[in-house]
Amino acid sequence: MLYHTDLSREHGTSGNIDLEKLSWGNYDFVVIDESHNFRNGGEVYGEDERDNRYNILMKKVIRAGVKTKVLMLSATPVNNRFTDLRNQLALAYEGKPALINDKLDTTKPIDEIFRGAQKIFNRWSEKAPEQRITASLLKTLDFNFFELLDSVTIARSRKHIEKYYNMEEIGKFPERLKPLSLRPDLTDLDDAINYNQIFEELISLNLAIYIPTDFLLPSALEKYVDTGVNINRAGRERGIRRLMSINLLKRLESSVCAFRLTLGRIKSLIEYTIVEIDNFANGGGSVIEATELSDDTEFDGDDINTDYFVAGRKLKIDLADMDYISWRRELRHDAETLGLLVLMVKDITPEHDTKLQTLLRLISDKIERPINDENKKILIFSAFSDTAEYLYDAVSVFVKKRFSIDTAMVTGSVEGKTTIPKFRATLNNVLTCFSPRSKDKELLMPNYNEEIDILIGTDCISEGQNLQDCDYCVNYDIHWNPVRIIQRFGRIDRIGSKNAVIQLVNFWPNVTLDEYINLKNRVETRMKISVMTATGDDDLINAEEKGDLEYRKAQLERLQNEIVDIEEMQSGVSIMDLGLNEFRLDLLGYIKAHGNLDKTPFGLHAVVSSSGDFPPGVVFVLKNINGGVNIDNRNRLHPFYMVYISTDNEVVCDHLSPKEMLDALRLLCKGKTAPIVELCKAFNAEIKDGKDMRKYSALLGGAINSIIDVKTKSEIDGFLSGETVSFLSNKISGLDDFELICFFVVR
Repeated sequence: MLYHTDLSREHGTSGNIDLEKLSWGNYDFVVIDESHNFRNGGEVYGEDERDNRYNILMKKVIRAGVKTKVLMLSATPVNNRFTDLRNQLALAYEGKPALINDKLDTTKPIDEIFRGAQKIFNRWSEKAPEQRITASLLKTLDFNFFELLDSVTIARSRKHIEKYYNMEEIGKFPERLKPLSLRPDLTDLDDAINYNQIFEELISLNLAIYIPTDFLLPSALEKYVDTGVNINRAGRERGIRRLMSINLLKRLESSVCAFRLTLGRIKSLIEYTIVEIDNFANGGGSVIEATELSDDTEFDGDDINTDYFVAGRKLKIDLADMDYISWRRELRHDAETLGLLVLMVKDITPEHDTKLQTLLRLISDKIERPINDENKKILIFSAFSDTAEYLYDAVSVFVKKRFSIDTAMVTGSVEGKTTIPKFRATLNNVLTCFSPRSKDKELLMPNYNEEIDILIGTDCISEGQNLQDCDYCVNYDIHWNPVRIIQRFGRIDRIGSKNAVIQLVNFWPNVTLDEYINLKNRVETRMKISVMTATGDDDLINAEEKGDLEYRKAQLERLQNEIVDIEEMQSGVSIMDLGLNEFRLDLLGYIKAHGNLDKTPFGLHAVVSSSGDFPPGVVFVLKNINGGVNIDNRNRLHPFYMVYISTDNEVVCDHLSPKEMLDALRLLCKGKTAPIVELCKAFNAEIKDGKDMRKYSALLGGAINSIIDVKTKSEIDGFLSGETVSFLSNKISGLDDFELICFFVVR
């Protein structure tokens, strides 16, 4: 098992694996967890044309060595464009469309399918919010797009499983209690500083240490910066500075300890550089090395996944080519501001850290009054290992002394640490002792009786881990990506949990949500001001960034009062809405159990009960006898058509919504393995044992007419949207064009 970040490394170890000796191309089957991290594809920028992780994965693992099959897992494969999905799928066919085109049962090549789908998606995205509904998008996408998705994707969601599956058979999800939102002060010291006072000082930082090329003399600029590329050295530096400024805010929100450590590291770096400049001014050496992202600078997982972290060529700059006097002045200003910030938080020791003390009281309350019988387990997350270490030092001593229970810690840099004496604290051992039931401890560690009740971790365990023995998840810092918060909670919010209820606790800074969200905006604006003169760009925050801030604000607002499913956190369309593969799997399972359906006669029917969402009516399943006619190439089930029509002759679900239709049928038939005798008797009496089918024949006619009506409306909509439409092609005239396969009577 390797991590995404290992792709950018050539030396060192990952767990017990020596990366220098690893034969990357020697694997014929690769599972990529959280594959959405590769959705941006292989675009690279910069004077070195450094490969990003996507390209490294493609070259070193997929294309090199033996033929490689790929399985990708993701809860959010599509962000706001179908290209996200195409980039991920390209990993499965080596980025060579010819390798997959002949395997697809489509009339167009894969790149053309995605281009067409993206154009339709773009038009849909431009509609007013009240018109931008998923159903309208699905009805305009091409048949080939759905055929492609059905060939390569399988999708499930929690709500879908709960609604359409028999939970008694597969196990239930635990009940989610309303989240607890805590907003402790920074400290209990008298006349102490608060968050807003620190924010104001942070805003004044220039962080000039990260942008040395901004101080190059115009005559020397071309020696260091290639102005002809999209993101040159100067652009990379500004990106690093932006990351560092945002990182300071994130670490302040995480813990006083993490913030203080970062302040000290940056201040030391600046003071060292000032000494180098002073040496040069006094006749010393003139060459310095531009500051990069150093190993001791810690970022959260989302920031690490940016391409600024792909190792590039280090830049050496001759101070003689710089306005080093101005640079030194800016550095001195930053050093003084950082020194002031260090003094402002110096006295906030663990005893006076209100946030830490609030956590300790929370832990005590949970252990003394468990929400499930005798369950003392607590999972605590932080985005930063510095904070995790700080919490471990305080929490482990506190709970061992007061409750005689053991604590463990896992971070990206520390595989495991625990208070259990002589314990081999590997990642797997720690997680197994923390969640023994879900991790099969009886099989893996049968002779080991010790157990871990408190686990402190970073986001290295926020994905892909089953820790549902625990019933209490604490976000000690609020991740700026709302999806990450749900992923953390997902470690305990899982099918098969032994717990009746589970609890999410979120620590928020003691400021309003508007202030909290706008901090990022203010810092980024501050970072952009110095760029405006050089680039002529006066757009301090563009529409995409503004939309992102508004989206995060709305989602974080929701998370204060409710637990939100991960698919609800997405904007745009969910892949759950697109594929029919799960129904094909259901069919294969049925055929395996009951034999082939080829000899089943046409005209069979079933009778099911109506409900609020499903009014009385009939679902007709039809087959077009002319297999060559797929109306507008948009019926995903061609040559089959399904229409749900009510007894009032109103179409409940038309033939262009097969996913909605199949979901409805699954729900109508859920838990039923035999005919409902009372309903069948009533239906037989109504039709006089098949002698009087006039009512249902009329409904069948209405269903077929609806297919023709939808076709006409679709043609008109396409014509008005600028598509080339032939109103004379793909003719379907009426009843004679169809066979009745079967029907479901909803009473």
